[in-house]
Amino acid sequence: MAILVLRIAGQVANRKKDNETLKRLKMNKKFTAILVEETDSIRMGMVKAVGHMVSYGKIDDAFVKELNSKRKAKDGVYFLHPPRGGFKKSSKLPTPKGILGKHEDITKLVGRML
Repeated sequence: MAILVLRIAGQVANRKKDNETLKRLKMNKKFTAILVEETDSIRMGMVKAVGHMVSYGKIDDAFVKELNSKRKAKDGVYFLHPPRGGFKKSSKLPTPKGILGKHEDITKLVGRML
């Protein structure tokens, strides 16, 4: 299984270290997504370091095929639309009340962004 990482926060008022980490993950703009393997400890450490700016969770192979068919990835980066119907929870709070950090139902969120 792969981990899908989705950038939620924009570029204004970010710390320089966070911007550098997102740049190394190739997530320069809002609503960009990348796939990271669970076993890749270096990239997962980078994702957890910027967990207050991104949403991430496990996705299955069927969803990866759907993502590839609707949004062709350039260098492994998917450019998505804002979600149809808006965010159902806050985009400024972590997971229990918001959508940032580790997200159990990431496929439902990204499905509305395709």
